[in-house]
Amino acid sequence: MTASLAFGLDTFGDVTAAPDGMALPQAQVIRDVIAEAVLADSLGIDFFGVGEHHREDFAVSAPEVVLAAIAGQTTRIRLGSAVTVLSSDDPVRVFQRFATLDAASNGRAEVILGRGSFTESFPLFGYPLDQYEVLFEEKLDLFTKLLPQEPVTWSGTVRAPLRDQRVFPLVEHPPLKAWIGVGGSPESVVRAARHGLPLMLAIIGGDPRRFVPYAELFRQACDKLGQNALPIGVHSPGYLAETDASAREELWPDYRRMRDRIGAERGWPPMTRTEFDREADHGSLYVGSPETVARKIAATVRTLGLQRFQLKYSAGALSHARMLRSIELYGTRVMPLVRDMLA
Repeated sequence: MTASLAFGLDTFGDVTAAPDGMALPQAQVIRDVIAEAVLADSLGIDFFGVGEHHREDFAVSAPEVVLAAIAGQTTRIRLGSAVTVLSSDDPVRVFQRFATLDAASNGRAEVILGRGSFTESFPLFGYPLDQYEVLFEEKLDLFTKLLPQEPVTWSGTVRAPLRDQRVFPLVEHPPLKAWIGVGGSPESVVRAARHGLPLMLAIIGGDPRRFVPYAELFRQACDKLGQNALPIGVHSPGYLAETDASAREELWPDYRRMRDRIGAERGWPPMTRTEFDREADHGSLYVGSPETVARKIAATVRTLGLQRFQLKYSAGALSHARMLRSIELYGTRVMPLVRDMLA
């Protein structure tokens, strides 16, 4: 397990606060994300993922552009989305952008495809929400047909058909690495297996053990479909400091504000400190000292049989300085500890 386990970091480019408490300009947040990725690369972290959002509290709406800037300042870390909202994008353009990123990064590009947890992109780009399912299913079908880099003939209901069409630029060492991000529906798990793509489970709350049936379903579906064993990864939020107490105290105010802001839009009650501590103790919030977080990651890796773990290290207005320190602890102390625990 340890030889194949990869460690990643994810960010949505949350708009952070300056020392005076005021929100930083989105342009500065983007520059800070690039600096965070450069640090991750220097620490030997395997993957850096950037989310796509189209709203005021997140700075990144074009992750491929941010990732290309990161590619120019790094040498080894793999670079991808977290996630690309394929439903409201065009599969051909997504492939072209990530193929271009792959060239610019010397073969380090990945794309994690999903439906996204927000819906702002649908009206922004003129897609009806009542076609939520068919948009993703048809566009994913087209995207997977592009991966072999052969002439494509395709027709559907959500975009113009293609006939013997080739798409450029070609990936130098195909295929382009692509995952499917899943929030927890069995249909989505089977869909990933059916398309022969690795599974990225977004576990953002509750005991990660409740996702064991999804991991088992994915492996069973792959076996039934005659697929080779495909990787499974997990994306979960977290934060590191020197001690458990300091990590919780530093994260709690910003995490609560972020959670309550989104929760108000979705009808959730405000988050209590008891709920926060319960998630840290028994749920999918990986917050604490390096030793505590490492034990929790190792347990999740064992339980779900993972090949990758991605820590979503940004949380609302949490400062750039604190995120840099958290990244440093993740790379220098958590990763070696987890490898030792799994050896």
